[in-house]
Amino acid sequence: MMLRLCYRTRCDCYYLFPHHHRLPRLFSTNPIEPPTNLKNANQLPPPPPPPPILHRRPTPIFPIPTRSTFLGLSAAITSVAIASYAVISVADSDDKSFNPLYDGVRGLARQSAESCRRIIHHAKQTGVTASVLWHSLRSVLSSANHEVRYGFQLRVAALLADISAANASRRAAIVGAGGGAVVDWLLESVAVPRDGSRTQAESARALAFLLADPNVSAAVLGRPNAVPNLLRFIYSCQPKQSNKRSVRSSLEVSDSLRGRSMLVAAIMDIVTSHCDSSEKVSFKPSLPGDAETRDIAAALQVIEEGGMRLDDSNEHEGDEDGDSGIKGIGIKVLGGTSVLGLSRTSGRMELGSSGNSDVESVRVTNQNLLMRKHDSSLAQTNLSSAVVPGLWDDLTCQHVAVPFAAWALANWAMASDENRSLIQELDADGNAVMTALMAPERSVKWHGSLVARLLLEDDKLPLNGSVSEWSSSLLSTASQATKNKDIPLAQVALSAFLVSVEKSPEARKIVMEKGLHLIRDTAKRTKKHKHVQEALAKALELLCTGDLHLSLQEGQKWSGVLLPWVFRQSYSDTIRVSAIKILSRILDDYGPHSVPISQGWLAILLTEILGSSKASSVKGNTQPKSDKVKTQIDQANILLAAQTANQLVTAVVNLAVKQLGTTPDSVDTSPLADLLSMEPFSAPLKALKKDIVPKVDVADSAVATLKGIKALTEVCSADTLCQEKIVDFGVLCLLRRFLLCDDYEKLSAIEAYDASKTLEAQDRTSSMPKESYTADSNDPSSVRVPPTAHIRRHAARLLTILSLLPKVQKVIIEDETWCKWLEDCANGKISGCNDLKIQSYARATLLNVLSNRHIDRDSANDDSPDAGTTNSNKRSPRYGDNIFLINPELSHWKCPEKVDQDTAHQDASSLDGAISLESEDKHVTSSVDASHSGTGNREPHLDIVFVHGLRGGPYKTWRIAEDKSSTKSGLVEKIDQEAGKLGTFWPGEWLSADFPQARMFTLRYKSSLTQWSGSSLPLQEVSSMLLEKILAAGIGDRPVVFVTHSMGGLVVKQILSKAKSENINNLVNNTKGIVFYSCPHFGSKLADMPWKMGFVLRPAPTIGELISGSPRLLQLNDYIRHLHKKGSLEVLSFCETKVTPIVEGYGGWAFRMEIVPIESAYPGFGDLVVLESTDHINSCKPLSRSDPSYTEILEFLKKLKTSTRKQTAA
Repeated sequence: MMLRLCYRTRCDCYYLFPHHHRLPRLFSTNPIEPPTNLKNANQLPPPPPPPPILHRRPTPIFPIPTRSTFLGLSAAITSVAIASYAVISVADSDDKSFNPLYDGVRGLARQSAESCRRIIHHAKQTGVTASVLWHSLRSVLSSANHEVRYGFQLRVAALLADISAANASRRAAIVGAGGGAVVDWLLESVAVPRDGSRTQAESARALAFLLADPNVSAAVLGRPNAVPNLLRFIYSCQPKQSNKRSVRSSLEVSDSLRGRSMLVAAIMDIVTSHCDSSEKVSFKPSLPGDAETRDIAAALQVIEEGGMRLDDSNEHEGDEDGDSGIKGIGIKVLGGTSVLGLSRTSGRMELGSSGNSDVESVRVTNQNLLMRKHDSSLAQTNLSSAVVPGLWDDLTCQHVAVPFAAWALANWAMASDENRSLIQELDADGNAVMTALMAPERSVKWHGSLVARLLLEDDKLPLNGSVSEWSSSLLSTASQATKNKDIPLAQVALSAFLVSVEKSPEARKIVMEKGLHLIRDTAKRTKKHKHVQEALAKALELLCTGDLHLSLQEGQKWSGVLLPWVFRQSYSDTIRVSAIKILSRILDDYGPHSVPISQGWLAILLTEILGSSKASSVKGNTQPKSDKVKTQIDQANILLAAQTANQLVTAVVNLAVKQLGTTPDSVDTSPLADLLSMEPFSAPLKALKKDIVPKVDVADSAVATLKGIKALTEVCSADTLCQEKIVDFGVLCLLRRFLLCDDYEKLSAIEAYDASKTLEAQDRTSSMPKESYTADSNDPSSVRVPPTAHIRRHAARLLTILSLLPKVQKVIIEDETWCKWLEDCANGKISGCNDLKIQSYARATLLNVLSNRHIDRDSANDDSPDAGTTNSNKRSPRYGDNIFLINPELSHWKCPEKVDQDTAHQDASSLDGAISLESEDKHVTSSVDASHSGTGNREPHLDIVFVHGLRGGPYKTWRIAEDKSSTKSGLVEKIDQEAGKLGTFWPGEWLSADFPQARMFTLRYKSSLTQWSGSSLPLQEVSSMLLEKILAAGIGDRPVVFVTHSMGGLVVKQILSKAKSENINNLVNNTKGIVFYSCPHFGSKLADMPWKMGFVLRPAPTIGELISGSPRLLQLNDYIRHLHKKGSLEVLSFCETKVTPIVEGYGGWAFRMEIVPIESAYPGFGDLVVLESTDHINSCKPLSRSDPSYTEILEFLKKLKTSTRKQTAA
């Protein structure tokens, strides 16, 4: 190759000027300009004719190969071959003795190898040749005439182009030659075609090969003035009107076009290399970080004005290409092979003056870009209807200058902070960036969006005043790109749009007013592109923060987009979190009017959970025999939840149609159309009669919501994975809304008000008697009150279950409003939240959340060597939904850090009170002490746990009775017997005051008399479940007393037996006493009945375990007898004396029986109290504080307290 290049050089320029001409300085900082006025002959002699020049034989500047060179090279190659053969022959021979011929051949091989190495070394030094060419070129430019300069420049440019086409090492040598001076000359040659277009074409060809090489393209583009020179080249390719006729052949014209086309194609290859993929948004910049101000200014000028000012001296009437220009150039250089495709045009072409008159390249000052429709938008009129990333899709315009300038601006902005500062300073009004965003070329939009994002992300730069306009254009670009399925362009535009709305309040305001429909339509079109959806979700979240709010109609329209964001599995957690925040904001803003959205959210949530639960049950359908009952219960819960979900979905559709005030056939045009078109709402909507508005009231909708929460709680109560899933689906937002707000009550009030207004209007306009009946249907007195209290209670229960999850604890801790509401609710300060269960749930939730944080804080602050051992013993209590806290407002239930604050405050108050009471009498002092003894912060001495029996409850079992004899059946199963039932809860009101030195709990478990109301767990499963719950709650860490009724006594026996078998000795040893109210220690007559109607009554499995003489009951009783005999356990038993109604009949008739006779109620040890005239149900319900059923237990507890103190002291 080296010989070929040298030979080519000799043929082209064999003789140069006489050697006495002085060569100029090799690397001058100022390029030598050729003379522009050839008429001045004072300094340069007239050009001699070509033939005499050819007879001069000056000394050549670089060696010229001769015949001897070829002979020497051939001899070297032959020597290498002979030496190789000799070495192989000697190596294969068996004679290892000294051989002179072998040594001679080996020496000859070394010499030949050295000769070849020198030849290869010289071939690699292409940069020396390029430097010599540049040296000679500068000499010619300074001293030669026009024709000589023209010919020499052309030959040098052609030689450099051939060298560049050879291989990567040659291109690297050219770029590095003379410190980049060769590349600078090439850039100047293509920018200023002074001596003919052929030199420009050959220089362009050389640069095309250099730019196509990724290893050297950055070095070429990083040269000073590289970008302006290339921009000048692009504009110099514009066709010129000329009257001259070309004297050149068509082949020469084609060669000239080919070189310039190759450079244009190489430039566009670079421009579009990062625009076709969304993964290349953050590419490595190809331009330096210390760009010249004039370079950036030139790029900004091209972008903003669509052209650049060329010097008059550089313009000429025409070139030798004729009157043809280049339009729609498409070429790609592949391994030195060029693929050319171009179309000709005549006439001067200027960017921005195409056939579409709507495109403007001048300064853009539109203020209402976002308000225009896509079909009339300035930014979109010239976009192709199907712009897709491809090869040269930008070349639909006349020039590539603006795309290249936008690419350069993006590279400079990415390169350094200094470049971004210069761009911001030179484009202070932001018009250049705005023009790029509105340009018809795709790559200009792409790079303009990138520049906007980089400038906005730089916190060191002041915010541009055109950011709001940028934001509007970026959103329009993203919307139009998604229409054309151009996801990479949409993604980079959205990334800049996201930063703009984050930084500029004005941009947020404009988009909120005029651009929400664009975001929503874009979201609908890009459901399969989660990155685009993520940007849209984040942008909408930013828009909805602060003082900006979605309107009610917009919130309803967005619900059809936000809910799929929450539940679609393919979306990321970022999208889901943003959607939940936006939905929460909508619910907070519009309260009762947003009930269809919140109710629809709950319906979809329940449907999704049921789907996953059914799938998991199918996978794990092989259950052990011991879990058959539990499996039946789970299946029953799922079946009930499915029915509830259908009811809830129907309620959502009915309420939505009623609120819209339209018939079902006109729902498609309503704001909730997208929501109601989703599954599972589409089928019930189609089932509605098209011309009839459904008759439904708020109470029906509230009941459906109540059932939905209950069903969701039952399905997820024992499934941690299910709990995690509903938290991810935003159930906390719904629970917060149900607890802190009373949307259904407000909606009911609105409904009553509307009904009254309708009634008044009918009374004023109607005079016919027959219409008075129609008015009665709108009577406000007929509006039912929704069960808001029950909704709150079940929502609080679900929250207590979820509060054991760490991520839920974090959410509640960060929400001060929620924490304050829970504290006030636990203390009974919330109106409408007087239910004891909801107060217990509130306190349990706070303890689960704050106690764990307190333990973690102590662990973090404990630096002692035994910190690990100490912290492992610090077990934070975990209160589930089966354990209720009695009197949760008392101080011993407060969280540790809350107790510390209250203690400090009370200590100060008590100190002041003691000083003020010194002068008072002893009676006042003792009364003050007595009042503080019940609410003091001293640690309780023991725990008292109440356990109910069959068909009992944690509170209703322990309420006082008006009569000790039941007149109605208390065991006949009814739906939700506890709902709204009032009465004195004697453990909380009497025992808490008379025995304040104790924490009191009451447990809940599901127990059924028959299977008609659902399956219930057998005794062992119930005991195992409760044992786990009470251990998690810390019960057993201090002395404990169990107070039981009926089957609850057997449950406690089984709990202690299981704890012993599992070596949970702490609970067994700390159990100091058990109180049995009518406990069937040896079975019950209820279980001994022949159950001839068993097929009809379907007795529950629990009843079968109460048969008299059951071996299991005897074992349990013997175990408790053993503990009592050891003296570690005291027992107190109560016995009923009257029959209890079991089944009610017509006319007041009832079947009655003695459920637990005295021989079964007394275990054979401990104290027995026979309650006169008391049946089974009321044995644990004292009439007053003087009732034996209360006085005996109070005395029993006091004795245990005294004995416990003695044991502790001993």
